[in-house]
Amino acid sequence: MSSAAQPLPTLQSVLQRPDVWRGDRLAQTSDVLASGYAALDAELPGGGWPRGAVTELLADGAGLGELSLLLPVLQTCVKEGPLALLAPPFAPHAPAWAMALPLSSLLWVQADGAEIAWAAENLLASGALGALLAWLPAQTDARTLRRLQLAAEAHGAPAFIFRQAAAARSASAAPLRLELGGNSAGLTVRILKRRGPPLAQVLHLQVPRPCLRMRPQIRQAELKPLPRFSAV
Repeated sequence: MSSAAQPLPTLQSVLQRPDVWRGDRLAQTSDVLASGYAALDAELPGGGWPRGAVTELLADGAGLGELSLLLPVLQTCVKEGPLALLAPPFAPHAPAWAMALPLSSLLWVQADGAEIAWAAENLLASGALGALLAWLPAQTDARTLRRLQLAAEAHGAPAFIFRQAAAARSASAAPLRLELGGNSAGLTVRILKRRGPPLAQVLHLQVPRPCLRMRPQIRQAELKPLPRFSAV
């Protein structure tokens, strides 16, 4: 004797499921890391930086406060594995990093051109990182970003990708894209892409910008970079 057929779920019951994302609402996920900034977390799906995903940070120039923005989450990630700094625009200043993070858990990897994306993919594929910070060249294409997104998903660690602001006009597989700007009061953040409705509001975060205070005091002879590794 066959059992009675189960009634089909209603549309409303399907929409209430936690694994269903509606485009007019922020996606709900618990696999995130708090950013350390309440105003930003309130606008990020799940309330924080996504694990296992690429987050693009778009800005013209460096030293806006982009690393200070990530510092709270990096202090969490470093407990899970080393942090890789791939092709940063300037040599990391070891004393400055040591004030916030253990130098023994930082990897500075040098690469150029297409080698940067190759190195990023292989660093994520290693499964050993707490987080990846990579500075990609302007000519990085959508296919390459898709490969990095898949590698991040497989690894489960966050990957923060820095690109020029002009990249906002190009397609990207990254589920989260932010455009950053700096001023004397801190950092401005525009969320260009997220799993949820668009956000027209620009966020103003009180992010420390140590370069504004330190640049006149630092002489070239005082720079003490981290040990470096080559991607080739």
